[in-house]
Amino acid sequence: MAVEDVCGTIFSLVFMIIPLMVFFIPGLLFVLGILGTFIKVIAQYERGILFAFGRFVDVRKPGLNIIIPFYNRMEIIDMRINTLDVPKQEVMTKDSVPVKINAVIYFRVKDPKRALRNVENYMYAVAKYGQTALRNVAGDATLDALLSERKEIAEKLRQIVDVATEPWGIDVTYLELQDIELPESLKRTMAKQAEAEREKRSVIIASEGEVIASDNLVKAANILYNVKGALHLRTLNALNDISSDETNKVVFVVPLEVLRALEEVD
Repeated sequence: MAVEDVCGTIFSLVFMIIPLMVFFIPGLLFVLGILGTFIKVIAQYERGILFAFGRFVDVRKPGLNIIIPFYNRMEIIDMRINTLDVPKQEVMTKDSVPVKINAVIYFRVKDPKRALRNVENYMYAVAKYGQTALRNVAGDATLDALLSERKEIAEKLRQIVDVATEPWGIDVTYLELQDIELPESLKRTMAKQAEAEREKRSVIIASEGEVIASDNLVKAANILYNVKGALHLRTLNALNDISSDETNKVVFVVPLEVLRALEEVD
């Protein structure tokens, strides 16, 4: 066979295949697209809520799931812990002090069926209810309680939000008060109060030290006075301490007890 005949045959095959590919590839892509609508992949941390013509059918688990297009519709629910910031808001405490408080809520969906059917947007609903509950709980507490019992108040708030969101299939796992902002005037007043409290403790400690020192001096004086010869020994000890430094000028003062002792010798 001549080379020209081989080349002609190859070109003929190519010109025959190209039109087939032009029609085959789009058709293949179309078929794959149609098949893709029948397949829904659910991740390990998700659940699928399956509907048939708008009616609830089943809760699908992770993995490959087959659905019927136009007949079935699937909503995906994330089962991981979600975090919501409750925006800072001004609250009047029980003792009429205006403070600004914000919080953070950690929750997860424990029942995806109820989370989708019983509330339109459970993320938004939890955030708004947490904001309202925060205002109510903080308004029932005094400023001192807010500052010193933050964990107890946060736990009380968590229980309130958890009970209210339970019909939505929501489990509130943790709630924390992030920041409590006080008015500037109140901050200055509290700083002055803290400073006065520290000065008070300092004066009390100093006065207690003086009382202890005076008691010890009284005990020492009684011992020196009542024990014979004790004052002489104390005097000799003091003279020894003074004479250790040559630059000191020593003036000897004879105690009255020494004169009495001389009288007894006579």
